[in-house]
Amino acid sequence: MTLEDIKAAVDGGETVHWANEGYQVIKDRLGQYLIVFLGNGSAIGLTDRSGQRLNGREAVFFVSRAAEGPAAGQDGRARLDSATSPRTAPQPDGQG
Repeated sequence: MTLEDIKAAVDGGETVHWANEGYQVIKDRLGQYLIVFLGNGSAIGLTDRSGQRLNGREAVFFVSRAAEGPAAGQDGRARLDSATSPRTAPQPDGQG
């Protein structure tokens, strides 16, 4: 998939993956396209800083066979609050 194909698919609500279904391309609330590892929320930009070169080979990106995976929201974006929000420490339960 070309950069334009990937962006169009994500914008159209399709679920796009890189390499395997553990990596998903999302568009965050700032409009940035990111490749996110679903296992822990780690992310890298879809492109280099120039915005022209993919961080990955075109041939390795693909649209998911399932219309919507478990991590996707109704708008096709991944629900990855941990990728965009700071982690919080566990709260004590008051017993101890």
